[in-house]
Amino acid sequence: MRAAPTILHLDMDAFYASVEQASKPSLRGKAVIVGGLGPRGVVATASYEARRFGVHSAMPTAQARRLCPNGAYLTPRFRLYQAVSERVMGLLRALSPLVEPLSLDEAFVDLEAGEVAFDSAGARAAGERLRADIMAATGLSGSVGLAGSKMLAKVASEEAKPAGLLLIEPGTERAHLAPMTVRTLPGVGPVTGEHLRRAGITTVGELAEAGEDELIRMVGRSHGLGLYRMALGLDDRPVVAERDAKSVSVEDTFDVDLHDRVRIRGEVQRLSDRCVGRLRSSGHSGRTIVLKVRRYDFSTLTRSETLRGPTDDPGVVREAAARLLEGVDTTGGVRLLGVGVTGLADYTQEDLFAQAEAQAEVEGGSEPAGPAGDPAEGPEPSGGDAADDAGTPDGAPAEPAGAEGAEGAVRGAEGAGAVGTPGEAVIALGRFWPAGSDVRHAVYGPGWVQGSGVGRVTVRFERPGSPPGRVRTFKVDDPELEPSDPLPLVGEDGGGGAGERARPRGAGAP
Repeated sequence: MRAAPTILHLDMDAFYASVEQASKPSLRGKAVIVGGLGPRGVVATASYEARRFGVHSAMPTAQARRLCPNGAYLTPRFRLYQAVSERVMGLLRALSPLVEPLSLDEAFVDLEAGEVAFDSAGARAAGERLRADIMAATGLSGSVGLAGSKMLAKVASEEAKPAGLLLIEPGTERAHLAPMTVRTLPGVGPVTGEHLRRAGITTVGELAEAGEDELIRMVGRSHGLGLYRMALGLDDRPVVAERDAKSVSVEDTFDVDLHDRVRIRGEVQRLSDRCVGRLRSSGHSGRTIVLKVRRYDFSTLTRSETLRGPTDDPGVVREAAARLLEGVDTTGGVRLLGVGVTGLADYTQEDLFAQAEAQAEVEGGSEPAGPAGDPAEGPEPSGGDAADDAGTPDGAPAEPAGAEGAEGAVRGAEGAGAVGTPGEAVIALGRFWPAGSDVRHAVYGPGWVQGSGVGRVTVRFERPGSPPGRVRTFKVDDPELEPSDPLPLVGEDGGGGAGERARPRGAGAP
């Protein structure tokens, strides 16, 4: 614990939904729900307008539609979220070299390490300045918590939501926490919370009064000691600048169970390529390939294979994943598929399979030997930290620093899109038109898909900073309509977002 509230916790407000509202002028002030749009989709983030209807993260999208039928339901645009996140994280690193990102929209900052603040007045001034800088750079709001420990800083930012700042003065921690529910504390989930409630403990103050010995008796020594310390507001964890990735993974949940073995193999190959793309973009390679299969009855199998050395070669990963699939019974149907790479390293060893094959061709020998290690039960690919406090049921978005896992959770709607299904992706000439995605028309310029079905796609033509735009409908195979990169938000310097393409021909652009 510090004698001054110089640990800052930033949590962007309803991040995905707020980015969508900022980039789509017609959605400002309206209920926006971002997540998977298919029958098995899950809400990743809901705007505050949608939350008034009871919609929240980790809720099935079908349930959200019943609660908020007039909301705008959009598929996530991870490229844009990552670009905005990089802009925000850059502002945090300008404050201090000690920045610990927890996800795209959340981070701790050690203000003392940057010599920004050493007392309450300086910390508050730094927090207010940060909020103003984020608003100026992105048009988005963030909530800031300041305290002498990481746990309390996070508690403070949650209390400050939305768009606020709360500072907890050192020495007041126990009094501040006492009236709060025990679920406020990290690690106290529904099961532990119910266990404590049955013992007559519902607030943090009651938890502290129970005493260390009683808590150890109730929940075990390790958990009991931790609960007691947290109830007293004690937390000595430092802000750690680097959080090394342990794995990279992608996964898809399908609207309809897959039965065709050829289709399943094709999906595994596609997931392998996406996983390698993410692996390369992170600057890593890995030596253990992991296949995850969730079957029709919700049973989940994982298989892993460890290579002789780290690789980021797509062919190697595809072949390993295909071998692992051969050992999995998919009879009855497959609900979810995932491919991951663990055992990450910051270097790549030459492709051993390619080397062996080339050597065999030169020597006229036999087929190259496979990698060391037979397929075996292994850990599931890690999805990273939860995004915007969303849970991860059935592949729901879990938002690590690189958005691993989250993208795959909502792509099932694209992969199984069907013409005539409202709100779903329509497949036309190999292109997808998921709701919320960016498009560009040769005449009308940039816009976004409002919906599609029965051979038509409806587009609203507007851009960040413009007035609400006009809506037009086209055939799904209109040659003048094409998918587009997202435009940067107003206020961004273009350092992270995708730049706008050449202006459209004609005078019809808004």
